[in-house]
Amino acid sequence: MARSTYFYHQSKSDTDKHTDLKQQIREIYHQHKGRYGYRRITYALRNLGITINHKRTLRLMQLMGLKSRIRAVKYRSYKGQIGRLTENVLQRQFKADKPNQKWAIDVTEFNVNGEKLYLSPIIDLFNGEIIAFQTQRRPHYNLVKDMLDNAINRLKPDE
Repeated sequence: MARSTYFYHQSKSDTDKHTDLKQQIREIYHQHKGRYGYRRITYALRNLGITINHKRTLRLMQLMGLKSRIRAVKYRSYKGQIGRLTENVLQRQFKADKPNQKWAIDVTEFNVNGEKLYLSPIIDLFNGEIIAFQTQRRPHYNLVKDMLDNAINRLKPDE
């Protein structure tokens, strides 16, 4: 290798021509909390007026060690056994001898037009009749409370 070639390449290797671009990529990445991958960062840079190829964005992000996060983990509300357990009164005897002797309730989640809808019915175990029901978009305590209030209001004073 010629001496001039060696010194030419040595002088060029010290300067990084992508310093400003790397800084902008880092700012966009952290501004969006690591959720943007190289494609979205490329589009964000283009919106700022910087013409850049997505392959260069990918390469620079790999050099800087920036990697987009995977989608958020689906929310699961189950936290294990919390509070106290009630005693098993029914003992798996799901038949009743007379109306309004045994009631069963449940909260069920439905997907309606891409949105969640929660249904909470009371079923009489004597004949399978639905005593009362309530629907809401969120599974709060009021869903069950309002449903129970409606069912109790339907009862006659002697029941």
